[in-house]
Amino acid sequence: MDENAVKQIADTVAREIKAELAEITLDEARTLSEQVRKRAEQMGVKAVVAISNRSANPILVECMDDSYIASFDVAVSKAFTATSLKMSTSDLKPLAQPGGSLYGIQFTNGGKIAIFGGGQPLKNSYGRIVGGLGVSGGTEKQDAELAAYGKELFEKGRR
Repeated sequence: MDENAVKQIADTVAREIKAELAEITLDEARTLSEQVRKRAEQMGVKAVVAISNRSANPILVECMDDSYIASFDVAVSKAFTATSLKMSTSDLKPLAQPGGSLYGIQFTNGGKIAIFGGGQPLKNSYGRIVGGLGVSGGTEKQDAELAAYGKELFEKGRR
């Protein structure tokens, strides 16, 4: 194999590894937040949208006008939970109920685990988690719907 072919293969492998390990960018987070906020407006929900990186640290939190003050921490916790546990907070809910296999998990991690809908992990085209989305401000059903909508938009855009 000649030197150019080896270099091309190495460059391709390096790009693939970088893409697989990449996390959500701030620009992607801004775009996603804007889309989720527009949908929340259509639904009549005054939401807080939080987006974390793959380490579950917040990189963006936006509060719609007149949203609940308490929704800030709740949205951040939902993004943290979805990222750190690699599952939606809606899927976590039944597992965290009395008798569930993860009962009591909400008391771990400094109380940052949210066990109700509105949090979604965000994955890249390789199925790796690159961040998390948390939405708070509506009913649990509305928050879960907004987060699922955001996840779908993000993952379609990442393909």
